[in-house]
Amino acid sequence: METQSIVLHARFAPNGTVVEIGERPAGLAPQDWFNFLSDKAGDVYQALAGGRGVFRLTREELNALKEAATPAAA
Repeated sequence: METQSIVLHARFAPNGTVVEIGERPAGLAPQDWFNFLSDKAGDVYQALAGGRGVFRLTREELNALKEAATPAAA
């Protein structure tokens, strides 16, 4: 069985802040999700031209990261 690969796209403003990023957990700002992914999975990030970049993860890796990043319910 093949491992499903997920590509999370990030789009940056001219000042370098993240304005859009895929698979973002509810309650996290785009910049916070990017910072979390950069810290935990920076080795699978690829910068692209035009203020864009991608993280390439397996579905299992992404689910584990989303669970770890989700703020605890108050």
